[in-house]
Amino acid sequence: MFSKIDRDIGFVQSALNVRAMRQEVLASNLANADTPNYKARDIDFAAALNAAKGAAGGNLSLTRTDSAHLAASGSGSALGNGAIKYRSAVQPSLDGNTVDLDVERAAFTENAMHYQFLLERARSTFQRMSAALEPSK
Repeated sequence: MFSKIDRDIGFVQSALNVRAMRQEVLASNLANADTPNYKARDIDFAAALNAAKGAAGGNLSLTRTDSAHLAASGSGSALGNGAIKYRSAVQPSLDGNTVDLDVERAAFTENAMHYQFLLERARSTFQRMSAALEPSK
């Protein structure tokens, strides 16, 4: 039973981490809308979540090469696995900047809504666990 709870909370945690990372990338795009030759970037959410959770849907495991090493498990970095991609220019500008403010604002708002949904899901999971642990009256 605890493994199911752990799996559910672990998924929400990984998804929240990827959504937060995407929010930072989108905010960076908006902040650099007037920077010459700045290339808009975005995160492939599915690839980043797979990288964070491992290809098999479980936690990534680290290999111990010496018995003196500490046992550890990690969640892979979506940045290191090529999840951040450059976005194609919708309407190229003369200064080489590929940021389209309308596209960025829409993506930023959509990502914020998904982030809020994940927070609500985590909250409801903890509320159900709390209610199940309360003594009956």
